[in-house]
Amino acid sequence: MDKISLIGLIVGISAILVGQILEGGHIASLLQPTAFFIVIGGTLGAVMLQSPWATFAAGVKMGKWVFFPPRLDGEALIERIVDWSHIARKEGLLALEAQVELLADPFMKKGLQLLVDGAEPERIREVLEVELSAQEEQMKLAAKIWESAGGYAPTIGILGAVMGLIHVMENLSEPSKLGAGIAVAFVATIYGVGSANLIFLPIAKKLLAHIGRYSRLREMYIDGLIGIANGDNPRIIESRLQGYLG
Repeated sequence: MDKISLIGLIVGISAILVGQILEGGHIASLLQPTAFFIVIGGTLGAVMLQSPWATFAAGVKMGKWVFFPPRLDGEALIERIVDWSHIARKEGLLALEAQVELLADPFMKKGLQLLVDGAEPERIREVLEVELSAQEEQMKLAAKIWESAGGYAPTIGILGAVMGLIHVMENLSEPSKLGAGIAVAFVATIYGVGSANLIFLPIAKKLLAHIGRYSRLREMYIDGLIGIANGDNPRIIESRLQGYLG
């Protein structure tokens, strides 16, 4: 679990609640179901309207990466590639065919199969880079639904505020009803701005960071296969791949 994400979320929300208390307010005054429904429901509807279903579903599913990021072990991948390099130098590329069936990742399996089949290094790179580019683009589009939500939420919050003020204006002759309308007006703005800057936009940035790391390891894998195809020394391959890990 990514503990810093959980800590960051708790710290951000706690700062607002503690600030409310220090100002002499009550936490209960920030709990407005009507405002929550307007902001979250309106934002959800706007994001769904702009996105194809597959992209929206992928983005929602990807949201768990914030707390449970994909396991990407660069050191283990380098070790595996170097082992393949040793096998290829001693027994030839065909000896790696047994390794293909041990791979669960379709991308890695395709790359190694191309290598075993004797494809030219540049052809291997071309095929895998096209697939990687398509995967990366799809993941970025999915992650950006959170960024879009961060853009819509403040505006929907303002819409909720205006609706609350309209309710207030309609009941000026009944002072007992003014409080609820004013509360919805201001709390809707808080929900819109708060959810955008504490939840939606940070989630989008973290997902894009994970996607960047995912793509970097894919590029490292491609580079490793090209090194094996070119017959590079395993030590040289390992040294070059270590550069991807920084």
